[in-house]
Amino acid sequence: MHLAVLNLHLPPGLIFILGALLIPAFRGRVKSAYMMLLPVLAFLTLIYTPLGQHWTVDFLDYELILGRLDRLSRIFSIIFILISLLSVVFALKVRDNVQHTAGFIYAGGALGVTLAGDVFSLYVFWEIMAVASTFLILARRTQASRNAAFRYIMVHIFGGLCLLAGILLYVQNTGTAAFSLMQLSGADGILIFIGVAVNAAIPPLHPWLADAYPEATVTGAVFLSAFTTKSAVYVMARMFAGTEVLIYLGAIMTAIPIFYAVLENDIRRVLAYSLINQVGFMLCGIGIGTPLAINGTVAHAFCHILYKALLFMSAGAVLHVTGKIRCTDLGGLYKTMPVTALFCIVGAASISAFPLFSGFISKSMIISAAAHHKMAIVWLVLQFASAGVFHHAGIKVPYFMFFGHDSGIRAKEPPFNMLAAMFGAAFLCIFLGIRFDLLYALLPYAADYAPYTGAHVVGQLQLLMFGALAFCLLILSGRYPAEIRAINLDTDWFYRKGARMISSAADAGLNGLNRICENIFVVFLPAWLKRFFGSFPVFVISVFYTLSAADRWPETVRGTDLTKPEKTDIAVRTGLQPVGIGPVLAVLLIVGLCLKIYLF
Repeated sequence: MHLAVLNLHLPPGLIFILGALLIPAFRGRVKSAYMMLLPVLAFLTLIYTPLGQHWTVDFLDYELILGRLDRLSRIFSIIFILISLLSVVFALKVRDNVQHTAGFIYAGGALGVTLAGDVFSLYVFWEIMAVASTFLILARRTQASRNAAFRYIMVHIFGGLCLLAGILLYVQNTGTAAFSLMQLSGADGILIFIGVAVNAAIPPLHPWLADAYPEATVTGAVFLSAFTTKSAVYVMARMFAGTEVLIYLGAIMTAIPIFYAVLENDIRRVLAYSLINQVGFMLCGIGIGTPLAINGTVAHAFCHILYKALLFMSAGAVLHVTGKIRCTDLGGLYKTMPVTALFCIVGAASISAFPLFSGFISKSMIISAAAHHKMAIVWLVLQFASAGVFHHAGIKVPYFMFFGHDSGIRAKEPPFNMLAAMFGAAFLCIFLGIRFDLLYALLPYAADYAPYTGAHVVGQLQLLMFGALAFCLLILSGRYPAEIRAINLDTDWFYRKGARMISSAADAGLNGLNRICENIFVVFLPAWLKRFFGSFPVFVISVFYTLSAADRWPETVRGTDLTKPEKTDIAVRTGLQPVGIGPVLAVLLIVGLCLKIYLF
């Protein structure tokens, strides 16, 4: 079929964004069919478009490129469209046009970022993502979600402003708007890096993710898990590949969230922290910057989007049917939700990088790249993080939701559309773990890597078994942190609580100074000046009389203190002003003005 028939000459991102505007016009099954048609149409557009630059627009003196298609952007676009379709299937029963519209615009923004060939288009789609994703949090319509959405958008406004400032400096310094590799040097590179780092949730800029994602709607969290951080990973791979600082930031990012995930009681918050951990692996690979590391990053992003969406789907399904999402409130659901439990286990095995699951064939590439370059400390941190992932996401999530203590909840399976979406994601997690060659064929560089070697398999299984042993020991001891109801403080304290203290201190200090200035410059000084200038002529006369011979004063004023304006009224009324004082003062005024004009 000819391309013009398939895509109407629109890039995939705009197909989503413009198509989203028509969603409220449909009802029932027609709406469902229409929403599933949009990802299909976008996918056909993508695969029928050859590599190169497409959909270019002249804007002022620059060329906007809405479709820069190469191997890197193509694989990210494929997974973004695929996860959009699965997310739509998962959300088919939702009767909320706000969620559907925001979800498609959000996904369209991520596709726009992926295919953008210039920094101006990148920024526009970047902000579209930020605004649309906020509505997926607001759509839950609770006070907690409104507060989280407000904090979320404020953080992303800060990141967007940093990105915009960096882009403007970059264009001014280079004279080009090309979206390409750049160095982390100069104000432009640093500002762009910070703007992207916010979306990538790099510590200490990460708490917005664990704060906002658990407050989103059941279906909104699935969309959120896929696009914001992974579009940031794509931009980092495009602009900052080989930047050494990313190696260490990524390694730190893999380790820190583990401790929070172990302590956390909210299942979706556990998944949010594990999402940060997984993005850390990707950023570490981007920092290494070799073909193997970049391939590992892209493959891991592809697999991660699928298994993380699957885990958020299973947690969302439990929340949908039970109304509960805390570890201490759940347990024993495998009895009445065995299919959902099975899908959750598949997602847990995938994120834990069990052999024959998708996480194994992608994460091992990044760890191997670190080993090949003799980065011993980084390699050890990544290994520790791999074991930690299995501990909190691989075991904790399915154990406390479906096994563990029996909560007494007897919920049924979620609707068929949710099960179908989970089945699709679970199937792909297993399929990619077995037929990894199909994924490797799509990677940016030629992939000559064998994941299923004896060393890889045995080493990974050892890590996983020791992680399982640690979990079992904590459970048997009865001291597992998830059984403790608590609020964990993260660096978001500085803008959630600390900012209030700073605001109160600033209010007391600055408004106190404002009140002092008001008393001086608004109340006292104008009144004093009014009195001064109101009696100024009399004051001048009094000074003149004071300087004159007192023995010539008439008896009527002799002995009066004429330096006080209220007393000089006697001299004014009795007509005692010397003849000519008015002209003398006028001449002095004119002379003073002339001196000011000609000398200054």
